[in-house]
Amino acid sequence: MGTVTTTEPPSLTTALAAHIGQAIAQAGGWIGFDRFMALALYTPGLGYYANDSTKFGLLPGSGSDFVTAPELSPLFGQTLAVQVGEALARTGTHELWEFGAGSGALALQLLDALGERVQRYTIVDLSGSLRVRQQALLSPHAHKVRWVDALPDRFAGVVVGNEVLDAMPVKLLARHGGQAGGVWHERGVVLQGDAFAWADRPTDLRPPVEVEGPHDYLTEIHPQGEGFIRTLADRLERGAAFLLDYGFGEAEYYHPQRHMGTAMCHQGHLADSDPLVAVGRKDITAHVNFTAMALAAQDAGLQVLGYTTQAHFLINCGLAQRMVELPLLERATAAKLVMEHEMGELFKVLALGAGEPWEPVGFSQGDRSHRL
Repeated sequence: MGTVTTTEPPSLTTALAAHIGQAIAQAGGWIGFDRFMALALYTPGLGYYANDSTKFGLLPGSGSDFVTAPELSPLFGQTLAVQVGEALARTGTHELWEFGAGSGALALQLLDALGERVQRYTIVDLSGSLRVRQQALLSPHAHKVRWVDALPDRFAGVVVGNEVLDAMPVKLLARHGGQAGGVWHERGVVLQGDAFAWADRPTDLRPPVEVEGPHDYLTEIHPQGEGFIRTLADRLERGAAFLLDYGFGEAEYYHPQRHMGTAMCHQGHLADSDPLVAVGRKDITAHVNFTAMALAAQDAGLQVLGYTTQAHFLINCGLAQRMVELPLLERATAAKLVMEHEMGELFKVLALGAGEPWEPVGFSQGDRSHRL
């Protein structure tokens, strides 16, 4: 399984590993993967999103681990602003809420593009180190921007979350044996000497659909993501939410051939599948089951206003016209936002509404809501 510690930098990984090891001991020697993922990512001062490492950037040489769409091209936020502006007008609201604002690049793009249509921009972010970077970048809009740790009991406005759901802890379910007689287990983490190791326990938890086939199968379920959607539904009196992330509908998510699951790590612009090493030094994510998110929203009283690929969404909002005006190199970079083998097809956009239903421009063509 590899050892708990790494050579770079040992102080952080050693401290976080010790902290997680203590949590495992206090839990009786085993914790579910969702608990491990939460500790690895969000332990104050030590977790990946709570420490000072560089996370967002175009090139590995910058010390970054991955790039998100707003860092890739400012056209992402400028084009998303078309949809957000329409949503503000249709819902009669003047406040934007962003979850997990990352580097702050998307907030800056939206604020620059929307101008006086946004009276207040509220960032909900648990990361103190990222907040400092966001404050520096957003200083031109300091009079509009505020940071909070949680949603208020009731609010109105437009919510944006880019690559937020994929960073929410997931439970791992493993089936040993085929569909006929296979037994489902919850995969968790234990300590073996000074190393973290996998350990499976029988569970009553199941994926939302039967997984066919005679083979072993590993997958995820998303109770925390679904809980986030329910909280959003409970608090949002009037407005809309646009959630952009990589993932699939349920039928594709739990396809028999997807037997290794989707949980992945990202470090230095390289992906790997072992979250038990270099803890705190790399991102841990899982693809989003958008069917589960849409059902959670509907069950909690929100409307599903649209679901489509990022490519369809951005093109519907006018990306192609904006790209024509760019120099060739910038145009080629922006094209990655919609190219099928880059972000265009894997990334999806889910739109939710509170109040009277309406048809957002971003889903005018290519809406896949019926396929959820």
